[in-house]
Amino acid sequence: MYNNLSLGALTRRIERGAMSDNNQAVYLTPEGLRKLREELEYLCTVRRPEVARHIHDAKAEGDISENAGYDEAKREQAFLEGRILTVEAMLRHAVVIESSSSEYVTLGSRVTIRERGSDELEAYLIVGSAEADPSNGRISNVSPMGQTLMERAAGDEIVVNTPGGELYFEVVSVEEGEGKAA
Repeated sequence: MYNNLSLGALTRRIERGAMSDNNQAVYLTPEGLRKLREELEYLCTVRRPEVARHIHDAKAEGDISENAGYDEAKREQAFLEGRILTVEAMLRHAVVIESSSSEYVTLGSRVTIRERGSDELEAYLIVGSAEADPSNGRISNVSPMGQTLMERAAGDEIVVNTPGGELYFEVVSVEEGEGKAA
């Protein structure tokens, strides 16, 4: 998303906060919150000093005006600081999904569905967009499938609009997952 920006443009976006703070709730499971906190700790205590060493080493090579190592280290610093700002904003707006049982699909529900005409079951955990990982069965509540599943119950039929056309599913079960928005 930001790979094609010049170093100066990237730095200006970071300084304005354009990459970080959208003032919207970030729904996280307790595990997701823990992972974000760990990532921030790692970025601040391990990566930041590493990047500072890269910059220092590149400066020690002499003239920085035509020093590719220095330019790369500064670019690395800009991306690192951007990620730190993003993670801090996500943590500032975090809403932890507390565990709760419901017969209806909510954030944190584990949902089992079956596509019409198939015997194969698919299970998903409904999470906020920050934790979505469809290949590992974690779908966002704002994805087409996630939006369609919200507030549905076992036995409901749903239609999901995809670029390839409409897909029809049956909600087989709704179970307590990792939590529900508190």
